[in-house]
Amino acid sequence: MPSTFITTDDLRDFKLELLDDITNLITGPKAQKIKKYLKSYQVRDMLNISTGTLHNLRVNGTLPYTRVGNILLYDQDDIINILEANKTNVQGANTSNLR
Repeated sequence: MPSTFITTDDLRDFKLELLDDITNLITGPKAQKIKKYLKSYQVRDMLNISTGTLHNLRVNGTLPYTRVGNILLYDQDDIINILEANKTNVQGANTSNLR
């Protein structure tokens, strides 16, 4: 009966191959960013707005949403993009004194 010996070099090679495979799974092109969806109460808490205001944002098309059954879901990236797009600077502010 033939015997097979595993050497420390074999184990080291296996470890390196395994680490490469895991790294490729995590950072490779197949790794997709998982979208973060928020429920209505989370959006209201995040923006500190009322139920009526959230409803108005949906109805007038400002805030896109997805309906799954009776649950409304909002993409967190959409909310952040809307906030960034509507960001304004204070007019006439003297920023030279800010250091």
